[in-house]
Amino acid sequence: MVTEPRQAEPEGGLYLGRKPVTLALLSVLAVVCFAGVSGLSRAYHGQQAALGDRWFTRGVADLKDHRFDRAVSEFRTALRYSRDNFDYQLNLAQALIGLKRTSEANAYLINLWGREPENGLVNLELARIAAQNKDTGQALRYYHNAIYATWPGDQEVQRRDARLELIEFLLGINDKTQAQAELIALAANLNGDPAEHAHAGDLFFRAQDYEHALAEYRASLKLDRNNPAVLVGAGRAAFELRQYTLAQRYLQAAVSADPSNTQSEGLLKTATLVLQMDPFQRKISVEERRQIVMEAFAAAGERLKACPAGGLASLSESWEKMKPNITQRGLRQDPDLVEASMDLVFNIERQASTGCGAPTGADTALLLIAKMHEGN
Repeated sequence: MVTEPRQAEPEGGLYLGRKPVTLALLSVLAVVCFAGVSGLSRAYHGQQAALGDRWFTRGVADLKDHRFDRAVSEFRTALRYSRDNFDYQLNLAQALIGLKRTSEANAYLINLWGREPENGLVNLELARIAAQNKDTGQALRYYHNAIYATWPGDQEVQRRDARLELIEFLLGINDKTQAQAELIALAANLNGDPAEHAHAGDLFFRAQDYEHALAEYRASLKLDRNNPAVLVGAGRAAFELRQYTLAQRYLQAAVSADPSNTQSEGLLKTATLVLQMDPFQRKISVEERRQIVMEAFAAAGERLKACPAGGLASLSESWEKMKPNITQRGLRQDPDLVEASMDLVFNIERQASTGCGAPTGADTALLLIAKMHEGN
């Protein structure tokens, strides 16, 4: 049997046989290289992030301690490692505000607001800058944004604090009407803390909304009935509302709790005098009313004598003419003299208050009684 000689395999066949192996090896090598590069990249970025966080932490500590120069430098260094980091930029803006470089801070904050317009702290800082620049419209806009914005942590506390800051701003520019509106919204969301009610009462008082002030003071006293400062506030609010009996009660309690409070003691004396010298109050006898009229008439006469202004001559003549009839007998014989004599007394006190110096004692009380009965 003759064996045919084996033909040699072409070199191309060997190449083709090895090609899949080569491709597989190259693929594995590419994957390994890619993984290596990715690992190096992750390591690099991780290192960058760690460095940024390290400088940021230093900056936060310096910002907290009001070392604003150092904080600015540290936050800027942190931003080299993470240029678009929101927190880094926000804290840098706060440090710049600490250095009173508000224009630079404002530029950062406007950029951050564009990225997160609902961010509470960004809106609050923009409101503060606008308020400092006396830009009332922008300040109101950003304060209101802050009140209804998103806050980390306890949102209700953050929003209440933002509203309180807005109220202080409004009181500072003497916009009492707007401040009252914000205070009403604030009071509607208080959580029953006596200190919060007392603070709201103080703010209402400053806004000259004495009715709401008294309501907040009373709400506070229901929870902490012997707080001297709140008793004083309630007494002052009731005094401004001309509720002198209620004012007397609160002020007596305030003075008992703190005898060193001379201001409250003086206000208590005035409230007591008003109650004693008002002849038109209810539940007094006819004889008591006449006696009060006689004392008020005498006090007005003393006020005329002490007044250096000559513009009260006509009132002095009227007083002298009426004087002989202002007795128990004269008032009894002519009941209409009670109102006529008190009209004269009130006119004397009003005009003397503008031309004869500030009233004191009985004159203050009579002037308050006159205001209380205006139009009656």
